[in-house]
Amino acid sequence: MFKKNSNNNEATNFWISYADLMAGLLFVFILLIGAIIVKSTILKSALDEKESTLNEQSETLVEQSDHLITMSQTLLMKDDEITKLQNLLAKREVDLNERHKELIISNNALKLKSDELEKLNQLLLAQNSKIDDYSEHIVLLQNLSDEQNRTISEHKMDLEEHKNRVILLSNNLTKKDENLKLNEQKLLELLKALDNKQTKYDELLTKLQAQKAKIKSLTGIKLKVITELKSSLGNKINIDKENGSLRLASNILFDKGSSNLKESAKSELKANFIEYVNTLITNKNIAEHLDKIIIEGHTDSDGSYLYNLNLSQQRAFAVMNYLLTLDYIREHNIKDKLVASGRSYQDTIKIDGIEDKDASRRIEVKFRLKNEDAMYEIERILDAN
Repeated sequence: MFKKNSNNNEATNFWISYADLMAGLLFVFILLIGAIIVKSTILKSALDEKESTLNEQSETLVEQSDHLITMSQTLLMKDDEITKLQNLLAKREVDLNERHKELIISNNALKLKSDELEKLNQLLLAQNSKIDDYSEHIVLLQNLSDEQNRTISEHKMDLEEHKNRVILLSNNLTKKDENLKLNEQKLLELLKALDNKQTKYDELLTKLQAQKAKIKSLTGIKLKVITELKSSLGNKINIDKENGSLRLASNILFDKGSSNLKESAKSELKANFIEYVNTLITNKNIAEHLDKIIIEGHTDSDGSYLYNLNLSQQRAFAVMNYLLTLDYIREHNIKDKLVASGRSYQDTIKIDGIEDKDASRRIEVKFRLKNEDAMYEIERILDAN
């Protein structure tokens, strides 16, 4: 009887343990499913964030590609202008080479003429020596005639022969005199021709020197413009001494890492820009040569090149967008002259070989003159020649 009850208790305990085990397994299974659902939700939200980030980056890349296309078109236009200038220079060089060849031919002709003059001088010397000989003969004949006078009757025939010889000699002398006169005329003509050649050569040299001076004066225009800027602005605003650009610190215009222009900086930006540009467009010595007004963004070397390039471009565009809202731009019709670009950290400012990061983060407003690159290239070629 007791054995039967113990068996029933064991069976009951077994099923209770089995039920507890299954309940624990079910709880663990429910926990696993809950964890999987939570993780999938987190992954989905992360994927959504990455997708939105990729969309923003794609939009930025599209804007950058449009900008690059615009810049490439501008570069193609500049290449066409440079090609035209190179063609003009090639034609000018061909003309100069032809003139040089003509001068060489003229010099050779002059050398030939000088050789002919030397030969004529030698002939003249020979003729003079012959005339001296003839003079000596005449003296001898005169002596003989004196002797014949003493003995006319005895040497009459000889005297007649001598007279005939004298006549012949005088005729020869007359012919020699005529030849000498002709030679003198030829010499005068040659001298005139030499003078004419020398005059033409001097005129060519004068024209070349004048053209060179004119081109050098054109290539020195930028230095004159910088001098005019310094003279007009004095110490009112910060002007770079080498290229005459207006420098504005980025920490005044923008927060760190931002391309949004500060409201507090707009009034100072407006005043400095108008003061600088007004000097360029109202000065007759500058305005007639002005081509573009360039707004450049610059960064320090912290971070990647592409990040800084994008940041510098956006800052330059932000400054340009603000300036285009000014009435001053419309009143003076200089919208087409404004150009904006980013330089990343290509032109950092260094002091004793060490980068000055604060100074490197800046906005520069600079000017570009008409055909500036071509003029510098022409000046380099002239100086090399």
